[in-house]
Amino acid sequence: MVAALDLFVERGFAATKLDDIATRAGVSKGTLYLYFSSKEELFKAVIQQGILPVLVQGEEMLAQHQGDARSLLQAMLMLWWELFGATNLSGIVKLMISEAGNFPDVAQYYYENVIVRGRGLIREVLERGVATGQFRALDVESAIDVILAPQMMLIIWRYSLGPCACGQQNPDVYLSTHFDLLLNGLMVEEKKQ
Repeated sequence: MVAALDLFVERGFAATKLDDIATRAGVSKGTLYLYFSSKEELFKAVIQQGILPVLVQGEEMLAQHQGDARSLLQAMLMLWWELFGATNLSGIVKLMISEAGNFPDVAQYYYENVIVRGRGLIREVLERGVATGQFRALDVESAIDVILAPQMMLIIWRYSLGPCACGQQNPDVYLSTHFDLLLNGLMVEEKKQ
C-alpha cells in the first residue's frame, strides 16, 4: 500500500502504472494482480487501509467524548491533521481535485467513503454544540465547509507551491490561528447586562 500511495501522490492517478507500483513494492505485477484486479481497486484499498481508520478513530472519539463540543471539535480536527493532513495520505486530496473529472468512479468512491463520512463527524459535533447552547445557531452544512477549508488549503499548498518553497506555512502556527478564529467565532456571545 505504501508504494501505491507514494506513487499516486508523486505522479497522480493517471500517470501511475501498476508495473511501477509492483517495482517500487518489490513484487511482480502478477503478484499485484493476485490481490487487486485493477488500479482502481488498488486505490480503493489505499483509502480503506489508510484513510478509513482515521475516520474510525474520529467516530470513536465522538462516541466516547463527555466534555464540551468546543474541545471535541478541536480534538477531532487535530486528530485528523495528525493522522491524515500531516502525512502522505493528504496527497490524495490534491489527487482527487486534479483527477476526479477523469476518473469519476474513483472520485465517487472517495466522496462516499471519505468526504460524506468526515462531514458527518463534524456535523454531529456542531449539532451537539448548538443543541447544548455552546455554539450559536448556524447553517451547519456551510459551517462544515468553512471549518474544513483552511486545513484543505494547507494540504493543497503543501502539494502544489510547497515543493518550490513558495510562501511556506508553519502548520503549527497556521492551525493554531485557524482554531482560535474558528472556536472563538462559534461561541455564543455573552449577554451584556
